[in-house]
Amino acid sequence: MSPPINDMTAYIVELTAIDKSSLPFDGGERFNRLIFARSPYLLQHAQNRVDWYEWGEAAFAKACSENLPILLSIGYATCHWCHVMAHESFEDFDVAALLNRHFVCIKVDREERPDIDDFYMTVSQLLTGSGGWPLNIFMAPDKRPFMAVTYLPKRKRDGMSGLMELLANIAAIWKQKPDMIEKNCREIMAELNTLKKNSFAVNNPDISSISERAMHQLSKLYDPINGGFGSSPKFPMPIYLHWLILKGDEDNGEPLEMALHTLRKMRGGGIWDQLGGGVHRYSVDPEWLAPHFEKMLYDQAMLALVLLEAFQATADPFFSGMADEIFTFAHRELLSTDGAFCSALDADSEGVEGKFYVWDKSEIAECLGAGSELFCRYFDLSEDGNFEGSNILNTPVAFGDFCLRSGLNPGETRQLLDRARSTLFDLRESRIRPLRDDKIITSWNGLMIAALARAGIVCEKPDYLERAARVATFLLTSLRRKDGRLLRSYLNIPSEIPAFLEDYAFLTFGLLELYEATLDTKWLDNCSMLVENMLQLFRDPLTGEFILTGLDAEQMPARVSSDHDGVTPSAFSVTAEILLRMAWICERPELAEYARSAVTGVQQELERNPLNHLGSLQILAMLESEPVIATCSGGTESPELAGFLRVLKRHTIPNLAIRREFSQEQATVSICANMTCHPAVTTPEQLASLLFREGLCPEKSRNSCLD
Repeated sequence: MSPPINDMTAYIVELTAIDKSSLPFDGGERFNRLIFARSPYLLQHAQNRVDWYEWGEAAFAKACSENLPILLSIGYATCHWCHVMAHESFEDFDVAALLNRHFVCIKVDREERPDIDDFYMTVSQLLTGSGGWPLNIFMAPDKRPFMAVTYLPKRKRDGMSGLMELLANIAAIWKQKPDMIEKNCREIMAELNTLKKNSFAVNNPDISSISERAMHQLSKLYDPINGGFGSSPKFPMPIYLHWLILKGDEDNGEPLEMALHTLRKMRGGGIWDQLGGGVHRYSVDPEWLAPHFEKMLYDQAMLALVLLEAFQATADPFFSGMADEIFTFAHRELLSTDGAFCSALDADSEGVEGKFYVWDKSEIAECLGAGSELFCRYFDLSEDGNFEGSNILNTPVAFGDFCLRSGLNPGETRQLLDRARSTLFDLRESRIRPLRDDKIITSWNGLMIAALARAGIVCEKPDYLERAARVATFLLTSLRRKDGRLLRSYLNIPSEIPAFLEDYAFLTFGLLELYEATLDTKWLDNCSMLVENMLQLFRDPLTGEFILTGLDAEQMPARVSSDHDGVTPSAFSVTAEILLRMAWICERPELAEYARSAVTGVQQELERNPLNHLGSLQILAMLESEPVIATCSGGTESPELAGFLRVLKRHTIPNLAIRREFSQEQATVSICANMTCHPAVTTPEQLASLLFREGLCPEKSRNSCLD
């Protein structure tokens, strides 16, 4: 039976509310076993005809006892192509009959179990050279894979293989040629183990040379007209933008301008929600016009951090304004009643991708009346549409240029457009909304804590600091077991899944940012506690290397960790960063050595493909540099301390570490940099002058340093 597609949110709410105590263990006639799951993604498949299992002992026991191959299908609740494959195949009688007869079928939410996704995605990339979701793995009952595919239609079409034909072939080979399957399994596992050994070959990379090569590669990928990197699909790539902003200096402004141009072009494109704020997942075209309409929490947090860095580098309120729009969107649409942020909004509503976001010109004319003509010109709307017969709001011409070309008064025009946007936003709110995946994921919330904390101090917005503190308090109280073990996610109640390295690392990163924005040492104390947990749970006592899954948790068939940056930074590079920062703040040099070991495994691959490891490249550069230590002293309620923090955070100071000392004396801050410790200063103005003299405030920003 197919789930209703007109309102997926209402459907998930309906399934969640069902009294399941009277249902048989297999879900009965109406459902399969996924009806007992808590993940919205798994619940979406609870009425599939396929006899799905959750990942667990029951599925593997059945596969072993009946000698059946396993189909492992991995996706997530807001994945458009997961929906497509579900409707085409997993709800189909013929596909389900074939699967239920010849396979044991397991569904996994990649956001709940990144360890499973990480391992089998590595398999997919090894076998096919690519990956994506839905990720479908065929494997033996002992979890060893022998084949990987992503989306397939039910029947062969347009040059794509069909799922029905593939399933029939695998079922026949499993019975008739088991030696072929076993050979595939052995060879794949051997290759995975070889990858692991090679990744930890010791090397001494030339950081300067690799940085130059990375810059050259980014320059070749860069689109000087539209901004961004490559052609299509085009992702925001905040990790690239972060690195470029840090590389921008007095001698070479090109990296910074590449990042700023990209951000401006994204803000004008359809990838940016022109009514509600926030960024969609990626654009399917080079011009940022037509997005894949998902909105992910991690994208919002990562882009907000980059925008704040752009604001620090330029003092241009355009970039802080974009960050504000992200925070407004996230607070309005992703904040849960529990006080933390939900994971994502779906691309689809009413079974159609983007339907919530697109417009007919006639609809806008009816809504706005006389003001519609100007609105449609500015937002590039036409009768024929710019996206499958409808219109995606975008602004191909910058506002100032638009007013100049049209002979319009900017102030009056801005007011008119803002009123029109507000009217259309209210109208859009009456539409059937995309599904919100209400899972609260520890790591992604850690990134948002970091973004809010940095915005709070950089943009002087105390309410952002309060929001960050509320999220941090929720995670530290509601996402931990009684023994203190951090948990991966929360949906009405905490999950039973132990947190992974990325959860510990990203949350600690967020708490460090919150500490450096407030000087409240309770956040630093929690960082120290989490760091000790990380060293116990994720550092192999024999090799010293860090691993993604805790030593106390279920392990995959081989330890192959994805140590490259993706849409979020590598957990290893973030682990190294927080260990190094904690070494500087807490005067614990052994943590710096642990930081080095966290990125040891990337050094050989860094030589081959630096763009996949910019986070680790940055850490290796930091390890070769001296920190800038700012020690703030004063009473708990000293208002001067907030002034010192604003000066310290007004611009990005590489390798900055802020220490806190309590004193009843006058508030001061002392700076140790360039192998010199300077006398303490007592005013923010004195601090700004000192930073400028020491070259910690760039020449081009002298006025804002000293204002």
